[in-house]
Amino acid sequence: MDEQPEPARTARGGLDRRAELSEFLRTRRARLKPEDVGLPDFGRRRVPGLRREELAQLAGVSVAYYTRLEQGNGRNVSAEVLDSIAHALRLSDAEHAHLMHLAKPKQHKKKPAARSQQVRPALRHLLDSIESVPAYIVGRRSDILAWNRMASALFGDWAEVPAQERNWARMVFLRPEYRELYLEWEQKASDMVGYLRMDAGCHPDDPRLSALVGELSVKSEDFRRLWAAHDVKEKSYGVKRMRHPLVGELALSFETFRLVDESEQSLITYHAEPGTPSAEALRLLASWGADATRSGTRASAPSE
Repeated sequence: MDEQPEPARTARGGLDRRAELSEFLRTRRARLKPEDVGLPDFGRRRVPGLRREELAQLAGVSVAYYTRLEQGNGRNVSAEVLDSIAHALRLSDAEHAHLMHLAKPKQHKKKPAARSQQVRPALRHLLDSIESVPAYIVGRRSDILAWNRMASALFGDWAEVPAQERNWARMVFLRPEYRELYLEWEQKASDMVGYLRMDAGCHPDDPRLSALVGELSVKSEDFRRLWAAHDVKEKSYGVKRMRHPLVGELALSFETFRLVDESEQSLITYHAEPGTPSAEALRLLASWGADATRSGTRASAPSE
């Protein structure tokens, strides 16, 4: 068992926003060196990264003010000050947004805890009409809400997974077949944790998210390690390299389309560059459909 701390929770079952803010600022400060920000380095440091007084100097705030913020007290902090601190910490756009969510949380309308996320029928029809590329819809906590036939052929038949377990983080960290599917599994795992971190910043009082983080922290050492890093990431686009048990290696580009009327839902699609072996592999998967899913769970990866 490693020494990574378990996530702090509130009495209502959500994540502790003050603790999240404190740890996020501390880890962002720890990754910077004086030479990264044009400051002189005066000898050995007890802990890695910039000192609080150095960060406060860069942000143009008092040390006491920054210290209170890093201790989780973001009450009454202005957006301008947060912008200055984000600039001093060299935060990415996603990290900047995460800082704002933690320090100045928006008030969300309360939703019944047991209410499930719903996908509009028209969106389900759209998925069914996309026949040549894998596509699916994810919601809050990266829950898998709907998918098409090609997604089943590529990722496995999610219809056979209990509804409460249809979650990307659960798949990546708790199912061995996904470690084999992704050639760069560590990057996929890091991405998933980054997505959950962003979600936690927006919805720290979500008890289901807190329960998911708690479960994964108990069951996966890799998750505990990545969660403790406090890295955040927005779903966007990129390329994933996979090794499917039936068609071998694929390099697939993915795109994320946020649904306007359902701000917590996104449509994700995967496609291959025309004329490549990956495109031919997708064509084969499309021809096999559900048979590829059933056979793929039993087949070994093809030899090279």
